[in-house]
Amino acid sequence: MARRGAARGASDRKRSERRQETVSAPVDGGLAELVPDRERPRAWTLLLDGAPQSHVDLDDPAYLSFEYQRRLGHVIDLAAPAGRPLQVVHLGGGAFTLARYIAASRPRSTQQIVEIDAPLVQLVRRELPLDPQARIRVRSADARAGLGRIQDGWADLVIADVFGGARTPAHLTSVEFLAEVRRVLKPGGQYAANLADGPPLAHLRGQIATAAALFPELALAADPTVWRGRRFGNAVLVASDLPIAVADLTRRVASDPHPGRVEQGRALADFTGGAAVVTDAGAKPSPAPPPDAFS
Repeated sequence: MARRGAARGASDRKRSERRQETVSAPVDGGLAELVPDRERPRAWTLLLDGAPQSHVDLDDPAYLSFEYQRRLGHVIDLAAPAGRPLQVVHLGGGAFTLARYIAASRPRSTQQIVEIDAPLVQLVRRELPLDPQARIRVRSADARAGLGRIQDGWADLVIADVFGGARTPAHLTSVEFLAEVRRVLKPGGQYAANLADGPPLAHLRGQIATAAALFPELALAADPTVWRGRRFGNAVLVASDLPIAVADLTRRVASDPHPGRVEQGRALADFTGGAAVVTDAGAKPSPAPPPDAFS
């Protein structure tokens, strides 16, 4: 079995090395493109309708190129002692970058990916195959519906990175959605979400207020220019019912290639500016990025 698996891996590498050109395919979310990274032999960037979604290096799955993915990687690293397996739910699949990261850094972890775009899942599985030894299950379903099928208290970590047309769907922004997240988490488990917003940051403030309605411990990591409302960008929200390793997270985020800032407690509460909790009845998608956001 090991010899056959090694042969399959060698075949995958040869196929990838032969085809260092963009692979395009229509998927439910638009036009998906896998663009080769010219500086890393088996690394690829996934774009949907021209918007960068994920970067993955098949030779080095522990390498995280995108700023927000590096910050989610810090959350993963701090979620438990190094090497301890985790049970993780990924809402949104992309190129399965973070699932690959966890499989590499925390062997024997059990992971469930919920990705609504079945043709995208097929494309990624075909062109960027997962390690067959990794305990990763991929389910094609709506993120909230898929979450509803996971048993109470199963997950150490729920990671949300869901965008449709570069916007987070409205039904994944509400307190009712976060109640489902909390149901699925173990006591002390963590929720980590990739959020995107720009001036005047109304969506980001509302998401913090909504998370605070269910989780007593929050932290938010973002680029200083995003914090100041000067540009559209990503922020990583972490929520738990137990204290978060904020000091360690702050040091890691500050040492990133593009240093960020982490806020918690009173400073984060003040940042919300009295924003209302988002409910299903009034939920809206996250704002669309400006035309020059990815230029």
